[in-house]
Amino acid sequence: MASIFKPHADLLVQGGLVLTCVWQAGDPIGRIPDGAVAIAGERILAVGTRAAVAAQADVTAARVLDAAGQVVAPGFVDSHTHLVFGGSRVREYAARMTRTAAEVRALGIPAGIGATVAMTRAASTDDLVASAAARLAGMFRAGTTTIEIKSGYGLTVADELRMLAVGRRLGEMGPADVVNTFLGAHDFPPDLPRERYIDLIIHEMIPAVAAGGLAEFCDVYCDDGYYTVAESRRILEAGRAAGLRPKIHTDAYSDIGGAHMAAELGVVSADHLNYTTPAAARRLADAGAVGVVMPALDWAVAHSHPFDAPMLAGQGLTLALATDLCPGCWTESMQFVMQLACRLYRFSPEAALLAATLGGARALGLDDRGVLAPGKLADLQVWDVPTFEDVIYRLGNNAVAQVIKRGKIYHRDGTGLAS
Repeated sequence: MASIFKPHADLLVQGGLVLTCVWQAGDPIGRIPDGAVAIAGERILAVGTRAAVAAQADVTAARVLDAAGQVVAPGFVDSHTHLVFGGSRVREYAARMTRTAAEVRALGIPAGIGATVAMTRAASTDDLVASAAARLAGMFRAGTTTIEIKSGYGLTVADELRMLAVGRRLGEMGPADVVNTFLGAHDFPPDLPRERYIDLIIHEMIPAVAAGGLAEFCDVYCDDGYYTVAESRRILEAGRAAGLRPKIHTDAYSDIGGAHMAAELGVVSADHLNYTTPAAARRLADAGAVGVVMPALDWAVAHSHPFDAPMLAGQGLTLALATDLCPGCWTESMQFVMQLACRLYRFSPEAALLAATLGGARALGLDDRGVLAPGKLADLQVWDVPTFEDVIYRLGNNAVAQVIKRGKIYHRDGTGLAS
């Protein structure tokens, strides 16, 4: 009789250590030993102890996923990637192990953003889809259920739109959700004057992106050698006027005032932040921005000035971890990013998990994921490890046994994912 008054669950995940990422009783990640998550369709019905979940949802006919001895967590939300690109810069990366940038150039090895722009332009759309889909599948196998993808390797109207169309196609292919960001202001093409290209971004690219509904955000690389603060402001304001919410790459290699300008504009996120000052971090925090930091990128390029996570967090800035998957930082694993964050940047395991889930969701303006709570999307991952801390302890290991995306189970095996 009681079941008449309780919603029916389709899926019940039970028996493991459930990490809700919702603060409770002094625990920032909301641990529930021997917990349960009831799911109906794409949404979570109830989370708690087995008894509490059974009291809130009718689980009598639910499919049961036994997570005993395992760990259940929200799916990762990767809020900064350059997933779509043509070719590879492996020769450049390998050469930089023992040579300077100048020496690499002297060897005639194509390098930098410009090299990837040329390879991306030369690639067919089908090749771009296929290569990006393979990387996206690797990310999903490692627990990432929502991924942001930036353009920025086209630098022409047609190629920027094509990159965004590829991102949209990847989202339609599933199972991961894709959020597109327009980053025409990633660099400058060699064949156009600086001001002419900025006009192209503002008067042709942004209107076309908005008209086609191809992106949710407009981003710009505001740093020494790239876009000035004034140029970045013009581009982000034009994007905002067209309905694209602002994001920014800033303070990666210098402090030219990008973070202060970003705070004034009310960006959703400010990313990199290697040279961000305490005052700028406080302004970003007061403006409600999220700071997106990328340990793997700093590690891959042997950054001479790593970001200061304790300082950023100490100024009240919400932090998100992201892979920055790109030709210069080819990692598909948010678990690896968490490991670097904890060992090199003084994140606690709890802070790293929150930054990789809830922080990532906030950096994309999403409030329906990143935590395990009633009404949220049923995006979960099950780790085949005995303790939560094993995820950052077992270096290079993929702990994921199952990914649940919008209520559907995907099992991981040696050859990939099968529903």
